[in-house]
Amino acid sequence: MTKQSHPYKKIFEFLTIIILFLLWKDITMKKNLIIQSNIVICFYLLLLLFIGNLQADDSSFLKQEFNLAGKHSQETQFYILKSELITYALNGKRISNDIFKLYLQCVPATISKKNKDEYTCIKFLIKQGNAPEVSVPALANWSYLFSEGIDDKNQVFGINHSQFENLKDMNGKVIPQDIAYHIYNAFIDFHSFCNVFAERTPNGKGIQDLRKIGQKIIHSAAFTEPPTNLGEYISKGSFFKNGEITLEFKGLSIVNDKQCALIGFDSGESLFKMIMNPAPNMEIITIGSSHYIGDIYKDTSSNWVQKVTLNEIVVSETTMPMPPNKINSVSERSILILNVSKDEFFNK
Repeated sequence: MTKQSHPYKKIFEFLTIIILFLLWKDITMKKNLIIQSNIVICFYLLLLLFIGNLQADDSSFLKQEFNLAGKHSQETQFYILKSELITYALNGKRISNDIFKLYLQCVPATISKKNKDEYTCIKFLIKQGNAPEVSVPALANWSYLFSEGIDDKNQVFGINHSQFENLKDMNGKVIPQDIAYHIYNAFIDFHSFCNVFAERTPNGKGIQDLRKIGQKIIHSAAFTEPPTNLGEYISKGSFFKNGEITLEFKGLSIVNDKQCALIGFDSGESLFKMIMNPAPNMEIITIGSSHYIGDIYKDTSSNWVQKVTLNEIVVSETTMPMPPNKINSVSERSILILNVSKDEFFNK
């Protein structure tokens, strides 16, 4: 969507030229200064009229209706997701700091000639604390077709759980179960923000109901309880229950030199339960709550998300069958998703 030129601009420019011409003519012909003064006064009155109408036009532009759920332009997109997880002890001391980076390419179905949009993880990187950054070879150039909702295998967004089992880093070191889950969750996060919150919902309220700046809705995903089980790592019965998720059309911004709708989201009070079985006859259960808020920047012309920011606070209690039996923790998570150029994507 492009802004229309001001309707009075051409008229103002034309009248300005005439007045300047008359003023020049009067000066060269040495006419009465009163006439010249009147012309100058007329010029400034026209200027004030122009400025007043320009301000009114700017206001009406922000009050217009937008379509935030239109079809995407048919172009391949390149995204980089960075997720940082900081865990705190109850005395406030930082226990760990893990960083996950997902490089995800999206090829629309019309280009891939497949029945759904195709996503390819070009690479996935992990950095734990002060350890060197490592890649996950099993995810390099791994592709899948995005699907809405949950399939008959209890898998979300068409993401195959088996791809995240028995993961090793580039040095052959086994990746712990909790880290493997965060790797999987990076894909879930990406599609939740870019394909659920930022796209039309088939049922219930969604971004399509945000037509004007200032509007706010309760999203159809509010109070839903998607499964979080992941193969052998996270057992059935695990879940994440959303709170009252809201979307708000906060205004307009510019990202990647594109006009973007700024959409704020808020999860409300969310709850979760994770059941892990790290060994036979061993069960570890974590329960807790989280609250996440953030912003989505969506191009109003191409309808592709250009940027997402998120901050989340998580409080949990883990029960184990061995001492100390219960562990309480607080963690902070931040996510940044950027839509980048092909050159930056493959060379960063």
